[in-house]
Amino acid sequence: RLSLRARLVLGVIVLSLLGLAVANVATYASLRSFLVDRTDSSLLDARGCISHALAEGCSDRRGGPPREAAPGDYLELRASDGETVCSAQVTSFGEAASSPPDLPKSIPDADNDPDGAKFVVDSRDGGERYRVHAWTDPGTGATLIAARSLSDVDATLRQLLWIELLVTGAVLAALAGLGLWVVRVGLRPLTAIGATAAAIAEGDLSRRVERAEPRTEVGRLGLALNAMLAQIESAFNARAASERKLRRFVADASHELRSPLTSMRP
Repeated sequence: RLSLRARLVLGVIVLSLLGLAVANVATYASLRSFLVDRTDSSLLDARGCISHALAEGCSDRRGGPPREAAPGDYLELRASDGETVCSAQVTSFGEAASSPPDLPKSIPDADNDPDGAKFVVDSRDGGERYRVHAWTDPGTGATLIAARSLSDVDATLRQLLWIELLVTGAVLAALAGLGLWVVRVGLRPLTAIGATAAAIAEGDLSRRVERAEPRTEVGRLGLALNAMLAQIESAFNARAASERKLRRFVADASHELRSPLTSMRP
């Protein structure tokens, strides 16, 4: 039910939308994986220092956060029975501590992976997310938990998502306008062919498709239409000439027949 112009423009928009969606999803997933991997690498690099400093802080009850931790990190040391020995959250000077992560009571995979267990949890107030690493000491059975806020990662991904949506919308709008113009220019010969066909239907057999070139499909259609019109016009001219000859013959015959009949009258 749609016109050819509308179908072409709609097809271009749909294909462009699919391509942009795939590119946006790939970009979003790639950046998310990169940011999370960077957070994991940072926590792994600081694992030894954080574990030693946190153990010393718990042993002498100072409870101060280790200097190796970044602001916003949450650290917790659990005994082999799962009881929390001490915990600390690193804060910058003059800033209030954010809500700590809502950690599960048991972390069974912490001693199965040499890099420890890795997972994401929400904060206790649900305002942000944390990337959590948990390592179990084979000797003592104690578990070190280090959690880093993903607020910066989530903010970056949200900004990327908005940029992708805005860019996608702008690109689709530009493609719709440009595609409509290109299709209109490309279908202009078809419009001329339609006008020529309408004129011929009204009786003007001398009309031809102008600027019909063999380089394009529409041009070849125009050449074929011109050849067909030439054949139709020749057939109509031959028919008209035959009718004129027939009328002249009938007129001459009737004249010749009237002359003898007139002479035979008494």
